[in-house]
Amino acid sequence: MAETGTHIPVLLAEMVQAMAVRDGDILVDGTFGAGGYSRALLDSAACIVHAIDRDPAAHERARPLIAAYAPRLSVLEGCFGDMEALLAARGVPRVDAIVLDIGVSSPQIDTPGRGFSFRFDGPLDMRMGNTGPTAADIVNGAGEEELADIFYRYGEERLSRRVARAIVLRRAERPFERTADLADVIRSCVPKSKDGIDPATRSFQGLRIHVNDELGELERALAAAERLLVPGGRLCVVTFHSLEDRLVKDFMRERSGNVPGPSRHLPGPVGAGPAPTFRLLSKSGTAPGSEEQARNPRARSARLRTAIRTQAPAWVQGEAA
Repeated sequence: MAETGTHIPVLLAEMVQAMAVRDGDILVDGTFGAGGYSRALLDSAACIVHAIDRDPAAHERARPLIAAYAPRLSVLEGCFGDMEALLAARGVPRVDAIVLDIGVSSPQIDTPGRGFSFRFDGPLDMRMGNTGPTAADIVNGAGEEELADIFYRYGEERLSRRVARAIVLRRAERPFERTADLADVIRSCVPKSKDGIDPATRSFQGLRIHVNDELGELERALAAAERLLVPGGRLCVVTFHSLEDRLVKDFMRERSGNVPGPSRHLPGPVGAGPAPTFRLLSKSGTAPGSEEQARNPRARSARLRTAIRTQAPAWVQGEAA
């Protein structure tokens, strides 16, 4: 099905500046999407970009761009959490910079047939790729407690138990198959908020994150980036909601040693943890300016965080400062 929306890359100029690309650099665009970031990076210097996307539709969109920038652009099919293995298969052991644009892309949201949005009626799918359980499988098959946990943990829906109960009662009559059907049931038990946000927003977000294991993918990608980046290499991550941003912020702060020290009242070894593997470019990150927010409403919650790789070896899983 044709894409119905226009993709507007968020924090594009800020991302290019933070990446500080030089001629000859090898880069990773971990979330190709519509190719906005890859194109901007390729235009900024005589670099090589290895883009990654699990969405088959993204690979169709990539064909003209690959031809236009040959041989400097390749688009690898898979999850960015597996970037280390994907790059190794191409003979790429280390890279100079990595950018991750987290979450669902505009083409995915704006294509009703993908089932991501409650604004359009479509099949209840929500998969970024074409494998694994769909949102309909989860909604129709998960227990009430599991559904409530999904909506609360990943959607931060305070009325998650009420939503889960309403879904279980309704699916006993007939299974959920369409996004509009699910949205209507959620709206029937979640009151409208004063800020005008659709009552189905948080539950749909939670379901989408669960279906695609988005936070798990992000955790794996951050750890892989730590192993792949050369000293001085840059990691840039753009997030769109608090769950993602908190995960990225905590990772970068921990790996940069920018965490609260032990209490002076408690004994403990000083400097016993692993050496910092990153240096923060900015502690608070970068938010879109007012002009960009006005031009692109989807940019309002975005934040760009950047860290620079040190010479210290990557942490072993389970290590903490």
